[in-house]
Amino acid sequence: MRTLASDTFLIFGRYARQTLSSRFQMLFGILMPLLYLLFFGPLLTGLPLSAAGSSWQVLVPGLLLQLGLFGAAFSGFGIILEKNSGVVERMCVTPVSRLALLLGRVLRDTALFLFQAVLLVLAALVMGLRAPLAGVLIGFGFVALLTLSLASLSYALAFKVRTPQEFGPVVNAVTMPSMLLSGLMLPMALAPGWLDALSHVMPVRYLVDAMRDAYIGRYATEHMLYGSLAAVAFAALAVTVGTRAFRGAGS
Repeated sequence: MRTLASDTFLIFGRYARQTLSSRFQMLFGILMPLLYLLFFGPLLTGLPLSAAGSSWQVLVPGLLLQLGLFGAAFSGFGIILEKNSGVVERMCVTPVSRLALLLGRVLRDTALFLFQAVLLVLAALVMGLRAPLAGVLIGFGFVALLTLSLASLSYALAFKVRTPQEFGPVVNAVTMPSMLLSGLMLPMALAPGWLDALSHVMPVRYLVDAMRDAYIGRYATEHMLYGSLAAVAFAALAVTVGTRAFRGAGS
């Protein structure tokens, strides 16, 4: 009898091989955060962005989440192409678990963006970032959960549209406000009161606040608690939505 783990590994292996065959795909996603790091980061050096920690400890967590936000949100493009070519339909008539069809893909996405996150942190260390190893590892955990969540929702959205031309504008309409209202570039504590209050409706806001605490070595904080709860709850909801989308595709 097939198991969820073996089905997931089978799907993960299929898409991981596709990714490994394309170095362009592996490295291109890091380009935008890397440009922010190189050309925006030095402008913040010495500015009082936080009561504790350096400007790099404020900027880098935001860039890591930006990497997951923009990369994972567009993962659904591949599903649209597979759906239109009949690949998804053929997969859905096999005995492979519908949850595995989702998990195999999102785990591939998560592994890819974690690899890119490691490269970004290494570049940030060269630029001047200093952060505890435990904090950096916790940050990778938040990046993984955000990627898993957004990739799942992206695949679910891809089943609702017919062409990439319909998919792209919807994703942009969600990701840009998320970036601006989550304080990825600068802490929302610097914003006017009304904007700071509005930002609390964005789940990513809680993740970036938690990561910034982790990068200065503060782990038992309110931000860390709320960030962890938001990340886990968002991931559970997104995987549920994504799994239902795959089940609907096979019906």
